[in-house]
Amino acid sequence: MTEDAQILIARLLAHQTLRREDKLVKRALSDEIFRAEVDTRLKACGMKFLDNVYADHVTLALARDSESKVFGTKETWQNNNFGLARDGVALLVVLWALIILPKRERQEAHQLAQEEQNDMFGKEKPMPRAEDTSTGMSYRALLADFGDKLGKKTRMDMNLGQLARLGFIERKADLLLEGPLLDLMMDTDALKERIINGALSDIFPLQAQRTAAFSNMADTHLESSDDNSADTVPAEEE
Repeated sequence: MTEDAQILIARLLAHQTLRREDKLVKRALSDEIFRAEVDTRLKACGMKFLDNVYADHVTLALARDSESKVFGTKETWQNNNFGLARDGVALLVVLWALIILPKRERQEAHQLAQEEQNDMFGKEKPMPRAEDTSTGMSYRALLADFGDKLGKKTRMDMNLGQLARLGFIERKADLLLEGPLLDLMMDTDALKERIINGALSDIFPLQAQRTAAFSNMADTHLESSDDNSADTVPAEEE
């Protein structure tokens, strides 16, 4: 067991994130004794194992009591160790609010419906995966709503590139999608109410409407694909 805990931590340090389906990750999430050993080893280094049921990945982060010793060593408090400037951090928060919060609402609604079915039929199903419920958002919509506030197009493109390299987002043409770290590194309990009712109270309803419209289009496309699935050959995984 000691060797497995060492290997899991080493792999997380080397790869930054691992999927929840990984054998050792699944063990850390289900085996209390194994998880306790992992947590003990990480605590000795000022770190912690980070996961939540809404994300498809796990990662490592600084323990709360280590933050001041790491981020407060200079004259000014550092708010991140990714090299993100202030407008980059602001863009990260905006993307988290407009991608993750709607995704979590869909996951929770789906889970509630599943629990009601469980009461009737006794069949338990896991939380829907993030990649199945996260629809992302349009780059053009983000630029239209926040371009003037977050450094205009050139600066925003630079920050989006950095966020993509760090694993917070993925870019596919005009679409900005959730990356492995986006739902892990932000404190939802602390930020959700401040963002929805505060910082983004004016823009969030508009973006929520756009996200819902895009989600409906994606759902329609998926349903159409399912209808024709028997006549098509699945694409090979890359």
